[in-house]
Amino acid sequence: MANIQTRRAVEGIVSYPLGDSPEEIKEKFHLRTVRKMSDNENVYGCSNRVKGAIAQNLNQLSLYPDGTTGRLIKKLSSFYQLEQEQFLIGNGSEEIIRLLARAYINPGDEAIMASMTFPRYETNVVIEGGTVSTVPMVNGTHDLANMYDMITEKTKMIFICNPNNPTGTIVGKEELLRFIKNIPPHILIILDEAYYEYVSSNDYLESIPLLSNYSNLVILRTFSKIYGLASLRIGYGIMHPSIAKELYKVKEVFNVNQLAQVAAEIALEDQEFIKGCAEKNEMERTLVCEQLQELGLGYFPSETNFVYVYTQQPVSAKLITNGIVVRKMNLTGYADAFRITLGTREDNKFFIETLKEEIGREKAV
Repeated sequence: MANIQTRRAVEGIVSYPLGDSPEEIKEKFHLRTVRKMSDNENVYGCSNRVKGAIAQNLNQLSLYPDGTTGRLIKKLSSFYQLEQEQFLIGNGSEEIIRLLARAYINPGDEAIMASMTFPRYETNVVIEGGTVSTVPMVNGTHDLANMYDMITEKTKMIFICNPNNPTGTIVGKEELLRFIKNIPPHILIILDEAYYEYVSSNDYLESIPLLSNYSNLVILRTFSKIYGLASLRIGYGIMHPSIAKELYKVKEVFNVNQLAQVAAEIALEDQEFIKGCAEKNEMERTLVCEQLQELGLGYFPSETNFVYVYTQQPVSAKLITNGIVVRKMNLTGYADAFRITLGTREDNKFFIETLKEEIGREKAV
């Protein structure tokens, strides 16, 4: 082992947990078929128009990508009717989280976030020498009142994942708007809306119109989820031009590959595909949640393409032996908890039937 001292900020960081690949699971459990329902990918893929656009650009692989991501920014600017200077394209929206920490967190600065949310918020703040204050959730939802009470003179940024990963819940629009209004303007409010397009609730706050009044607001969205471009790693942030200017200083020069840029441009144009995915997802979400309720299993109300399930019966380990890969979670007071990505109707029916069988076995013991 190399006897080289790492930075103190890095010593306590845990690598992001990545499960076995479907191939490894097949071999381990002697399975023919594996249903990967763990990573919140779009089960319906991406627009066919995207595939054609990628094929047409394969002869450009020897060239560096556009470091300014100018064409995609122009399309996003037109799509949202905002200034081009308000956009920054990242290698997934996760990169923009990293850039925000890199540009704004000094050693000793504090960031506030929920206790059960996307773990890379904390990781990136800690890497830069900052400290993190986590606030317990209430029924799987951000407790904004207590988050507000955690603000100190050292607070630099607040993360709100809405809808939240991994619980799938949203914050009510009046509560969130009141929270944003009350935050001092020198504190960054980072709204991670990676699952925005899946939301069907009328109680969801449309954040884009707030940008003109709150210069400390940063909105993160992505092409990884409903757009189905997870493997290409491309997301974007929308913010005040002064914030974008600082992030451009610390981003990598060629941070987004050319195929990803082209794919995102075309994906943005095919809103019929996005609408269809959202509609199918809502039907499957309703079906799965109704079945979970009938089985007596607990779950948080989801506005995403996944559902967080919790129970006193240990069932998640049994799911993988049946070829259903879910993301294992821990929830205080429950024997088992897991996040399952909504699949096709066939996937979801198989999941429910497997649950019924395993629960029946547990009761028979």
